[in-house]
Amino acid sequence: MFNYLDLTIAFFISAITALLVTYPVKKLAVKMGVMDKPNHRKIHQKATPRLGGLAIFIGALFGMIYLQPSHIYVDEILIGSIIILITGALDDKYTIRPIIKLSGQVIAASLLIYAGLVIERITIPLLGVVELGFLGPVLTFFWIIGITNAINLIDGLDGLATGVTTIALISIFAMALVDYQVLVAYLCITFIGANIGFLYHNFYPAKIYMGDTGSNLLGYIVAIISILGLFKNITFFSFIIPVVILAVPIFDTLVAMIRRMYNKESIMTADRRHIHYQLIDAGYSHQKTVVIIYLFSALFGIIGILFSEADLTISLFFTAVMIFLLHIFAELAGLVMGGKRPVVTMLRRGKTFIFKPFKKRKKSRKSSD
Repeated sequence: MFNYLDLTIAFFISAITALLVTYPVKKLAVKMGVMDKPNHRKIHQKATPRLGGLAIFIGALFGMIYLQPSHIYVDEILIGSIIILITGALDDKYTIRPIIKLSGQVIAASLLIYAGLVIERITIPLLGVVELGFLGPVLTFFWIIGITNAINLIDGLDGLATGVTTIALISIFAMALVDYQVLVAYLCITFIGANIGFLYHNFYPAKIYMGDTGSNLLGYIVAIISILGLFKNITFFSFIIPVVILAVPIFDTLVAMIRRMYNKESIMTADRRHIHYQLIDAGYSHQKTVVIIYLFSALFGIIGILFSEADLTISLFFTAVMIFLLHIFAELAGLVMGGKRPVVTMLRRGKTFIFKPFKKRKKSRKSSD
């Protein structure tokens, strides 16, 4: 059984540490000139310090020191996290070439694979458990690199990447408690706490950004946690559970890759056409855009949890629901059907039809009063 008191204490240690450490990290970023300056691609209007990922790392580290986990991969996870952290910090300061940043990610991923942390098997309906063999390290490598960059790509609005990763970690944490995945639960609760502590400074209007220091770190940690906990789960669609929970960043990354290949651009080229920018261009405010993505992330997180306990028939039903939600999300962002929103419009009309009689009753009561 988990010691829930220890988990609670670790959460508050991480949250309070990240909350407090962000103040000196902000001063350090300003002193070192690690600033995110406005340009044509970005929304913020004034130079804002970044390097906030350092505060998240320190917060989570203090929580882990309290919990003192015993696991064969703890050292490799810590070393890999430091490599990712240093690579991100260098990019925040000097805007290093994409190939150099990718090299840091490759080293961190390879370290874990060399230590033996690989996706060994997945469960597919009708086929059962499929042993991956030599494909395991390959899939693991691309999963770590892919998720690391997926979180990095959605870090475009105040509090967005912090909130999305927190929601994903909460979903994985819930499953870790059920399956008694100790290290997964420890990593989840400490990074949830650190994220929430940092979010106080990072939510709109942000006083500091996490930068690549934070987005790469969070992507790396979420990738590791999903390998430790979700790919090891021998249930129907075990391979799809982490994909569902991380549907928003994965969807955004795939759309960006397809768009850049279609336009014959480098897939590493930054642009202003990610989902969060599309929502803002569609007329949603900064806060509403972030909340919309939070809500969809939470829905996919819930579906992921339900997936983990579902049989084949129910899993197929949730798959249909997920596809429907992704279509709504794409309509809101103007990514499909030439910007038209037939499903969203239909849902809005349905909402008006259902709630219109209640509004009339309220008006009639007010007039009678």
